[in-house]
Amino acid sequence: MDTLSRLEQTIAQRREADPSQSYVASLHARGLPQIARKLGEEGVEAAVATLSGGSEELVGEAADILFHLLVALNARDIALADVLAELDRREGVSGIEEKASRSE
Repeated sequence: MDTLSRLEQTIAQRREADPSQSYVASLHARGLPQIARKLGEEGVEAAVATLSGGSEELVGEAADILFHLLVALNARDIALADVLAELDRREGVSGIEEKASRSE
């Protein structure tokens, strides 16, 4: 998790940078719709790589998803620790049970 924590810090630092000098800042300058679109694009690319790409391609797309997810979380002022806490809460709970509990 150190890698993701470091990446989260880097994204936070670059958020306010000059958009012409930082990809993260350029995404933030274009707003949540652009950030959401990029996250969606990466998700689709990862799905395609899962079905028809090689392992190396899927690894690259997975990294892109994690990066863009952290950008989206940062844009909404949500800490990675909050997501990890939710995963901890779900640990040991059947996915079927967890999903059913959300629809109640």
